[in-house]
Amino acid sequence: MSIYCGREFGPDDIQTINRLMEHNPRLQRAPMSRQLCELWGWKKPNGQLKDMTCRVALLRMQADGLITLPPSRMTGGARSKPHFPPTPATDPQQPLLQPVHELAVLDLRPVMDTAVSRLWNEYIARYHYLGYTSMSGAQMRYNVFVGERLVALLSFGASAWKLAGRDSYIGWQQDQRLKNLQLVVNNARFLILPWIQSKGLASKILSRIARQLPGDWHQRYGYRPVMFETFVETQRHRGTCYKAANWVHVGQTTGRGKKSRVHHQIIPIKDIWLYPLRKDFASVLRA
Repeated sequence: MSIYCGREFGPDDIQTINRLMEHNPRLQRAPMSRQLCELWGWKKPNGQLKDMTCRVALLRMQADGLITLPPSRMTGGARSKPHFPPTPATDPQQPLLQPVHELAVLDLRPVMDTAVSRLWNEYIARYHYLGYTSMSGAQMRYNVFVGERLVALLSFGASAWKLAGRDSYIGWQQDQRLKNLQLVVNNARFLILPWIQSKGLASKILSRIARQLPGDWHQRYGYRPVMFETFVETQRHRGTCYKAANWVHVGQTTGRGKKSRVHHQIIPIKDIWLYPLRKDFASVLRA
């Protein structure tokens, strides 16, 4: 029995995948993942198929030598990392120096349409030290405005598969984690634009997103997260804004990566910060 993307796969499941490919030799990966989700009843809480997650699982099974997928129809160029060269639309602007209590009300707007999404990606690629990386699965991205002036950008997506500090803080067992991991979402990116120098703004945004995101997530995916997590690279940042917004520091990562299977450090060590979104988070996650 092996676990991929939070689901256990046994010999019968591997046989189902191989039979589906044998009976449909021209079947491509996307329709295959949808058919498998239908067969397994692998769905999100809102009833939609988890076909993107299934595709990731299939790729990991292939990497482990369990299956051989049909060749991808995407060319090498189409599969390359997205590139968002800077344009005048994201050029630096005049500094904003007022402290947060002197600013207008913050407006956190979910990124919905294609043009806004493209611009969000460009800002992150240009100004965030980690650059732009596409996310799969459930996710939310936000632009933060003061009036009509863009001041910050955030994104939330899938949580880490295993995280010793977090898992100890929650106190859940493996079967509980497999069932409820989707209720923890990861703050993957948080960017205050470089010319925005408003004292207290970052922690104010974190407080606002904690109130707004659960409802937005429920509207899009049919369930409410009960905890945030994030990672802060210790050599770059101290996590001051997370501490000011009442996030909890629960330890450090091992440096192996969010979904890595190696057993040695390959990326910088990061502090782990958590924010429970409801008082009974532990009982919900251990249900």
